Amino acid sequence: MNEWKKFDVITKGDGMWLVDSNGNRLLDGVASMWCNVWGHSKKELINAMIKQTRILQHSSLFNLTNDQAELLAEKLVKISPGMRKVFYSDDGSTAMEIAIKMALQYWQNIGIKNKTKFVTLENGYHGDTIGAMSIGYVPLFFSKFKKLLFPVIKTPTPHKYRMPKGFTFNEYQEYCLERIEKTFVKNNDLAAFVMESGAQIAGGIIIYPLEFQKKISQLCKKHDVLFIIDEIATGFGRLGSFIEYKEQKSIPDIVSYGKMLTGGYLPLAATLTSQKIYDSFLGKYSEMKHFFHGHTFTGNPLACATALTNLDLYEKNDLISKNKIKTRQFERRIDEISNLSLVGDVRHKGMLMAVELVSNKNKKTLIAPDKKIHQKVFEEAKKHKIYLRTLGHIIMLVPPLAISTKELDFLLDGTIDIIKKVTKRL
Repeated sequence: MNEWKKFDVITKGDGMWLVDSNGNRLLDGVASMWCNVWGHSKKELINAMIKQTRILQHSSLFNLTNDQAELLAEKLVKISPGMRKVFYSDDGSTAMEIAIKMALQYWQNIGIKNKTKFVTLENGYHGDTIGAMSIGYVPLFFSKFKKLLFPVIKTPTPHKYRMPKGFTFNEYQEYCLERIEKTFVKNNDLAAFVMESGAQIAGGIIIYPLEFQKKISQLCKKHDVLFIIDEIATGFGRLGSFIEYKEQKSIPDIVSYGKMLTGGYLPLAATLTSQKIYDSFLGKYSEMKHFFHGHTFTGNPLACATALTNLDLYEKNDLISKNKIKTRQFERRIDEISNLSLVGDVRHKGMLMAVELVSNKNKKTLIAPDKKIHQKVFEEAKKHKIYLRTLGHIIMLVPPLAISTKELDFLLDGTIDIIKKVTKRL
């Protein structure tokens, strides 16, 4: 923190651009932490917020309900294959905490007391609260808190760029799946398998090979292990499909949504589950099967009204289909970016791209922390009128989904020039 003496003050949003107190404009290259869909001044979302503010700002879901929460729940169930019930929260971490607790209590409620352990993929990330850190343990972020976390079984992720020696990529995929099945066979006390849907994001942008997720879902069903999907960062079009688990042909028992649910305008998350899971929580009060969990702003009508308008805009604007053009726009620049001397690997899917910077391309050597590559990229990006944040040595391009093709070219051109300038500085 000592190295960041001050931050620019953002005073206004204008489409895909952020404007600071000095009038400088920055293209939002990370969708304000991966959540913005339409840019920062979408009138339909603003009007929905204003309209709902005049009617009902907040009312608790404890022994009550509200029309916006009800309507949104119906909408989410309609677009989410296999899901029947919705539990609201405020952000991705809490949505995943809810998923963990639901899975654990499900087995307790049906009388199977020993199923208490979780299996997850290495490099997976699911948030910053205690349970989320446990199932999504990224050592760089969380090693200082390890004593607080509960033990989780980790299985390898098929990372093509950084896989162990002695494998072809196809062989390594099979190895990863075999490790998962062996874990299922060896342990009869597993509550659930947890994974991000389609790709790992904060763990380094690792995009799964075709059918990897589908095969895991099949293994879960075969071995009676609940399947929990995290679509907080990867759902609602980030990877090119509206509901990513549908694209992956892997129906979960529990799924969590967040980030782009409100278009990035208000905090809201949701944990959806199947009828089977929900039914296990039904019973007489004396049985204590109910779910002891809730948040002050659960089902907030302002956020739900905004989310409803956001989801309607997807349909009205045919956003997912239109973004196929921009997906190809990313693809056309991969070779150009890959040929830069500092670039080890480029990973891309949909409206997401990761550029991994290395000090030696042949050896895939990580750039030393004392080079402060994250800071150099951020500062150089500002000079190019772009707001970028890196994951250490990995540049992430995660623009608002509705970015124009012209603005996307500006982002891609700028990123290439930023890398060239940073290379000279190093």
